[in-house]
Amino acid sequence: MTDCIFCSIIAGKIPSQKVYEDEYVYAFRDISPQAPVHILIVPKVHIESATNINSDNAYLVSKCFEAITKIAESENLNDGFRVITNSGKDAGQTVFHLHFHLLGGRPFGAGLV
Repeated sequence: MTDCIFCSIIAGKIPSQKVYEDEYVYAFRDISPQAPVHILIVPKVHIESATNINSDNAYLVSKCFEAITKIAESENLNDGFRVITNSGKDAGQTVFHLHFHLLGGRPFGAGLV
């Protein structure tokens, strides 16, 4: 996908603060953090949103969550963290490349928002 900002970040065309990378996943710090730790975890294969997950690409979601566990440990999020994904414009998705927000470093409370 040539016009996807996350594809450009993964390809190294746009700079980012990388915190993790393997053959399936790329993770970097959000430029507008909503918590002391705010990291975006994206599959390297372009998937538009959660509604586009299927039997051919579902393994990438698992790879993202494996990375999230490693990143949370490296960021010392021992007391907990939150993982959020938005799917579609009504949910607030602004970049149409599946991604997960890892948020931590402070208490969030029981509410989702």
